[in-house]
Parts: sequence; C-alpha cells; structure tokens
Amino acid sequence: MVDLAADCMSAEEKELLLSPQVGGVILFSRNFSSVERLVKLIEAIHELRHPRLLIAIDQEGGRVQRLREGFTQLPAINLLGQMYDSEPKRAAELATVSGWLMASELRSIGIDFSFAPILDLNYGVSQVIGDRAFHKDPEVVSLLAIRYVHGMRNAGMQAVGKHFPGHGAVTADSHIELPTDIRKFQDIAMQDLVPFKRLIDNGLAGLMSAHVVYENIDPEIATFSKLWLQDVLRKQLEFNGVIFSDDLSMKAAFCNGQGNDQGSGQSDGEGDSEVSDEYLLRTNKALDAGCDMVLICNSSENACLVAEQLGDYNNPASQMRLTRMHGGKDPKTYQDLRNSKEWQRAVSQVESYQDSPYGELAL
Repeated sequence: MVDLAADCMSAEEKELLLSPQVGGVILFSRNFSSVERLVKLIEAIHELRHPRLLIAIDQEGGRVQRLREGFTQLPAINLLGQMYDSEPKRAAELATVSGWLMASELRSIGIDFSFAPILDLNYGVSQVIGDRAFHKDPEVVSLLAIRYVHGMRNAGMQAVGKHFPGHGAVTADSHIELPTDIRKFQDIAMQDLVPFKRLIDNGLAGLMSAHVVYENIDPEIATFSKLWLQDVLRKQLEFNGVIFSDDLSMKAAFCNGQGNDQGSGQSDGEGDSEVSDEYLLRTNKALDAGCDMVLICNSSENACLVAEQLGDYNNPASQMRLTRMHGGKDPKTYQDLRNSKEWQRAVSQVESYQDSPYGELAL
C-alpha cells in the first residue's frame, strides 16, 4: 500500500499503481483540497485496475483525522471511555453511532476503510496513543470497540484494529524511535491481548501490527516477528483476517533492520541503493513474518524500487483475505448522505458528547 503526493495522480504515481505488487492506496490530508477533487481522485484510482485497488485512510477522530473540512469533526474515542465510567449504556450507543458516522462519510466518497479502531490500552504513558485509545480497562475497550465496529459494518465498512499486540504501555513514539516493552507474555496476554481476542471472536477483518519490541518475548518488532504474527495471532488467537504492517518508513522499522544505520526512517528521495536495499529488507521481513500487506508511505522512490524488486511475489491466501476489505453495500452519495435524517441525527448525537464535560476532561 502506497501514498500519493497531492490531490491528483502524477504519471509516475499512475505507473506505480499499475504495478501488480501494489494493492492499495492510503490517503493523507495533503490529498484533500475539496470534496469534489477528492472524489475525482478516488474515481481515477478505481478506474486503474480490476479488481479495484483498495483505498484506505486514518480517520480515527481527535488528533488523527485526515479529512476535516466537509466532514464531521469526530471526537477522540477516549471521550467514550470517560463517558462509560458514569454512563455505560450511553457510551456504548454512541460508540455504534460514531463508527457508523465515520464509515458512512468515507464510503460516500468511495474510500474502502479506515485504519480504525484503536485497540491499544490507555496506560497513561504513551503520548502517541493517549486519547486515541478508548480506555485503560481491556474489557471496556473490548465492549466499546465491538460496538464501534458494529456501526462501521452497518455502513458497509470493515474494521482494522491496531496496534497488535498493544502499543499503549511504551512511552516512545515508533514514528521517530524504537519503543521497547519489557513486560512478560503473561502480563500482555491478560491485558493488551484481551481486546484483540474479543474483536477477533466477533469477526474482525483486519489488524495492524505494532513497531514495538517486546524484548522478553522476541527481539524483533512485532511487524517482523513470526512468533507474534503466526504463533500468537494466527494460531493462538485464531485470526483469519488481514495483517497490515504499520508504515515501514517509520524509524522503529529501521531501528530493527540490519546493516544500514542511516539514522532516519525517511528516504532522502534520491533512490540511493543502500536505502532501497533497506526498504526491501523491511518489506521481506514483514511479509516473511506473516503480514499480508505492507505500507510504505512518504517514500515514493523506495516504494517504486520495492515494487520492482519484489518481482513475481505472489501470495494467494493474502489476496483472498484482502478482498474482504473492499467496501460493501451501495453507499449513498456524499450529498444524499447529508440529506438523510440518519446522518443528521448521528451528527447531532456525536456533537452532543463532543461538547459535553467529557470533552473538557480530555483537553
């Protein structure tokens, strides 16, 4: 899965998206200038291939919401967790509404799925997770996440839980450094794995791996770990959905690589052979560990080189899993959705808790 530089495709990007080794596009804020232009870009991507390329985005709400103007400003999901402590029934209902609202707006413009919801626990130590998590209690996270995913499914969207097996107990930000978790497996299993298992038992279609080293369990980050992705996730937790890697351009993925210590997880943009070798190494390690699809973002030159160097790589099992991630149902158009009473009611409900005392607690 790769990204694009602007609100339209360049000739080089179009060529990359035609590569058989590219299966999807992730959109960012830079791809949005207006709803109309975004819809045209999505239509252009869809027209390139059959079956269509998957189109994804991070539209969690709160700090991580790529599309804002023209879309409902979604509160951080931690507000639902705070509400749950005093009004559990209302919090559960609003979790369903929030999942539906997020998903229905994205489906109305042709986006297949958002990388959501967060299943990490809010231990109060991770700045990169923080209010992106529902709660610190794994049972509360499980309940609210199941309701949120139910809302997404009602809108024709599958969910991707993240970041397996749990990113909430480390302070480091994997975008810029390597997080290390020193806990024992039993502790992680009794806490962080609980929401993942609950969601898997409820038919979760996708998961994203964490660029975190759990040093008392495996020296590799989870993204590169057969122990985590195959032994624990596939065998013990019986997960049959898609495993996405987190972005392989992140520093934590580089920190766990071999041989090329260049001090940065970002490409220098010049297609240097050592850089491309490093990205190919990361890709092969992730695929070998059990990832079905890897993300390479903000590094178009290396994404192109990796696509070329993967050659005739083919994994029919992964392709079958990925077909499930295509958006379902026949979504309303952008304007028809906004004219519907269901959408208007959902917006009113979400705005009611965004402006509540719970919102003040989260600031």
